[in-house]
Amino acid sequence: MKLIHIHPSDNVAVALEDLHAGDTVTVDGCTVTAAEDIARGHKISLTKIPCGSPVIKYGNPIAVAQQDIPEGCWVHTHNVKTGLSENAEYVYDHKVYDLPDVQPRTFMGYRRKDGRAAIRNELWIVPIVGCVNGVAKQLVEANQDLVKGSIDGLYYYGHPFGCSQLGDDLAQTKKLLTALVRHPNAGGVLCLGLGCENLVLDMFKEALGEYDPDRVKFLICQEVPDELEAGTALLKELAEYASQFKREEIPASELVVGMKCGGSDGLSGITANPTVGRFSDRLIALGGSTVLTEVPEMFGAENILFSRCENTAVFDKAVKMVNDFKQYFVSHGQVVYENPSPGNKAGGITTLEDKSCGCVQKGGSAQIVDVLSYAEPVTKKGLNVLSGPGNDLVSATDLTAAGAHMILFTTGRGTPFGAPAPTVKISTNTALYNKKRGWIDFNAGTVADGEETLDQAGDRLLDYVLRVASGELTKAEASGHREISIFKDGVVL
Repeated sequence: MKLIHIHPSDNVAVALEDLHAGDTVTVDGCTVTAAEDIARGHKISLTKIPCGSPVIKYGNPIAVAQQDIPEGCWVHTHNVKTGLSENAEYVYDHKVYDLPDVQPRTFMGYRRKDGRAAIRNELWIVPIVGCVNGVAKQLVEANQDLVKGSIDGLYYYGHPFGCSQLGDDLAQTKKLLTALVRHPNAGGVLCLGLGCENLVLDMFKEALGEYDPDRVKFLICQEVPDELEAGTALLKELAEYASQFKREEIPASELVVGMKCGGSDGLSGITANPTVGRFSDRLIALGGSTVLTEVPEMFGAENILFSRCENTAVFDKAVKMVNDFKQYFVSHGQVVYENPSPGNKAGGITTLEDKSCGCVQKGGSAQIVDVLSYAEPVTKKGLNVLSGPGNDLVSATDLTAAGAHMILFTTGRGTPFGAPAPTVKISTNTALYNKKRGWIDFNAGTVADGEETLDQAGDRLLDYVLRVASGELTKAEASGHREISIFKDGVVL
């Protein structure tokens, strides 16, 4: 199969392999001859598209023709433009879809003392301020002997913030870092401060709320003669505490899985993202939770997604989230459609609407049960939408802070990064999977290759997720790739 026609109303199809001028192909009973070379992942017109007319893909307008586009032509940035603006109307047109029947599943995870499930039993060092990142690194390097028995690893999460910040930025740093401290995958946490930062320890503890003093320790480096000696002593106490936890069988209904895409290409919305959507529906049918973020990559596809809000209250929260993010762009003098990236365009994504319609495929067909602010924890079973930007590391950190046990990250071009939560890389095409075996965990290119259906790929992904939840390492984990990035907006003092 050389082309895929995603929706019956589409006036373009997507090339599943490179087409050459003169190639004649048939899709859904429509025969078209390529008028020029068209690369894999890019669009070909199935009929004449007059100047000013919409380009339809996913059954949705994704661009406006800037000139007459004859049948068989390459449809991309040279002959179309976005139809987006800062203003859009949203109407609640509620739709409900059936979820698949799935037999109960379990994984081998950790049960915390507060009853929460975890898929890793790690020791984390969370710097309260960026000034102590180097100390945290030294402590991690010097105490790897603590990683034994049921302790899966010792890591620190450096960042440049916690001081010289004001207002909302300081509040977001505090909210994000305390959320990481509460994450269930951390069996023990050392919170490392300097002593003179804006984010003082009392403020941090107040934001953290109630905590188990056996699980969470604090060290202010200016208050001790030797911070490495003091830190090592605290890490040993945390290791003793964390070592009591052992893997046990836990229902899949207790999993929370984040969903993200990056380095997308023209196949993202056809293979990997809808595969993740099938997985999401299956986990939710099992009673679990999934989390979708990247608000700017919902622009242009909001009505597709928000029609599944379970009630008007959730819909109103979703609309406010989108409008607030648009205002964020406008307040900085930026247009809302300054996306996709150069890499996205090279891979076949033409406009933000094109990208967004593919992006929201990760949400499957389940009802949206809640809309969360930045770093707000998931509290409801089902599909959640989380406020956050499209940036890969910022949004993956946001998903971790919301309580995602792991993150499914689809990509058409590849990336090596990892969040604090295990980060599963899912390729949109088999060529990427074969080329970057050190980065990619799961190949959804099999769908484009005709080797399996989306439902079969979704079943296979559910099996893989349960293996990762039970301890199988992702490629990013095996490579030691773990980072955080905190969303900021204001001044630095």
